Amino acid sequence: MEIERINENTLKFYISYQDIEERGFNREDIWYNREKGEQLFWEMMDEVNDEEDFSIDGPLWIQVQALDKGLEIVVTKAQVSKDGEKLEFPHEEMNPLQTNLDEKLESLMDHNSQRRKSKKSYKPEQEASEEQQDDHLDLMVTFRDIEDVISLSHSLTDSRFIDDRLYAFNNHYYLYVAFPEGYLSEDEQENYISRILEFSEESPMSIHYLMEYGQFVFKQNALKQLKNKFQIK
Repeated sequence: MEIERINENTLKFYISYQDIEERGFNREDIWYNREKGEQLFWEMMDEVNDEEDFSIDGPLWIQVQALDKGLEIVVTKAQVSKDGEKLEFPHEEMNPLQTNLDEKLESLMDHNSQRRKSKKSYKPEQEASEEQQDDHLDLMVTFRDIEDVISLSHSLTDSRFIDDRLYAFNNHYYLYVAFPEGYLSEDEQENYISRILEFSEESPMSIHYLMEYGQFVFKQNALKQLKNKFQIK
């Protein structure tokens, strides 16, 4: 594994798929198996801390880029703002419109609940409880940019009967939509899905992976809140 120190609070490291396999994991494990992905990440962080003295004592901003022969991972420790009331994360270079939208969204994000403070924060029983709720139809989609999510929010006339949550991860936005039983017919559910896919693409990303490593934008009623907060011309 190659480690590069960017600054006091940021590290970038690269790990090849061969190295991952030698550690007892495979590609499917790291992307779609929450527990395995978490185990690999903290093994790497232990190694990083040993070599670079990069202790983890608070929330993290984690970016993962899949390359042809491995993964490039950037880990940044959040900094407390001057007033001591919120956490600050770095911004990458963006166009002016994207920056404006993301600045508005950042103020709505719950950083604290989505960042691991220690290895002990993972609770298997919590995951088991979530899996017990998987008896309904659900969908995970990804968007090219936040503007597409906003356009979708304005195209739906009623989102009261769906459970929708918006996440940000690795420079993408992910919308998780679940259809609780007893509210919509199969035809109505299919109509919802068709409309959603007009603005997005279905994603194999696991909801558990996003809950662990992603960043909440809206924990509930995502489309309704986007529609209320962002107007389109």
